[in-house]
This record gives sequence, C-alpha cells and structure tokens, in this order.
Amino acid sequence: MFKFALEVADNLCVPHFSMDKVRAMRRSIAISLLTLVTALTTVPLCSAAEEEEEAAKTPHYFELKPSIVANMQKGAQYIRCDVQLLTMNAPDHEAVGRHAPALRHEMFLLLSDQEGTQLKETKGKEKFRKDALSAMKKVMQKLSGRDMPEDLYFTSFYVQ
Repeated sequence: MFKFALEVADNLCVPHFSMDKVRAMRRSIAISLLTLVTALTTVPLCSAAEEEEEAAKTPHYFELKPSIVANMQKGAQYIRCDVQLLTMNAPDHEAVGRHAPALRHEMFLLLSDQEGTQLKETKGKEKFRKDALSAMKKVMQKLSGRDMPEDLYFTSFYVQ
C-alpha cells in the first residue's frame, strides 16, 4: 500500500524541484494518502459496530402464557391477567423464556396475596405492576445473575 502511495506521489511532484524537496514531497503525499485510506476504511467498521450495538438493544417482549388466574383476598373473588416482560436483548429474552415457570409461579403468588378492592383502582394496579416488576427482577437475579426484565406490562387485567 505504501509503495502505491509513493508511485502516486511521484506522479504529483513537479520535476523542477531539487531531489531532496521531491523526496520530502513524496513522503508527505504518501503519508497523507495512507491516512486518508485508513480513515475511509475504518469509518465503515465503526458504523458496523454501532449497528451491532443498536441491534443488541432491540426490545424483546416475552408473554407469560397462558393467562394467570388466581383467587384473591377481600373485595373480589378472582383475577385473570396477561403479562408481558420487556428485555432489551436476545440473551435476556432467552433467559426469561428458560425461567418462565418460576416467573409465572412468583406472579401467581403475588396475585393470590392481593386485595381485590385495591386492584380495581388505577393507582392500585400501577402499584401492583411496580411490585410485580421488582419481584420478577429478584427471581431473574437469583436464577440468572442478571438484572432483568426492564419492564412489565399487563396486556389484560380482569378483577371480579
């Protein structure tokens, strides 16, 4: 590559300069060309790395199937809900899938311990969602050693 750059530099040098001046110009032009080629070839590598990083942060949703149904305390007889867990990369999504039975069990226990009157109100549902997310994170921390899922969503929520 350096040899090619020197040949290009030879063609650019004006013949009426002294030999020392021509050598200095050849070297300067060759270094400039190499720097330009290096810069142009590393930019796509940076873009590819950035694209891989973005792809790693793609949201993945895992649905705890089937719907979770539980008897409740005070104010309502039962609850049925569908839960989706958000992870931000494929390995975490796969880990959630592997530990889905433990996550469903924890969600079932949490639901069974709730009072129906509180879950009929919006504030009660949101508080329960945050508590459930915290519980899911504890389960995943214990089983996989990672702090996930990122979030928890109820896609259906029936209290009767």
